[in-house]
Amino acid sequence: MKTPMQEHIEWMQEKLRILVECRDFSFAEVDECIQHAESMLKKERETICNAFSDARHGAVESRWTAEEYFEEIFDTK
Repeated sequence: MKTPMQEHIEWMQEKLRILVECRDFSFAEVDECIQHAESMLKKERETICNAFSDARHGAVESRWTAEEYFEEIFDTK
């Protein structure tokens, strides 16, 4: 699983690669990138709430640190 912002970065890299290849760049595409980033905020919130819920309900072993939990849940490499 990737974090929402990792997904956004990949999405934007592909979008901008296509625009550069086509040499067709407008402010509408920039606005679309901004709207996509804003749409990821809800998913980011849900992700954080799920992590909190996992910890609260004992789904996460107490020996994990927050950093270890993050590394286990998300593919950040």
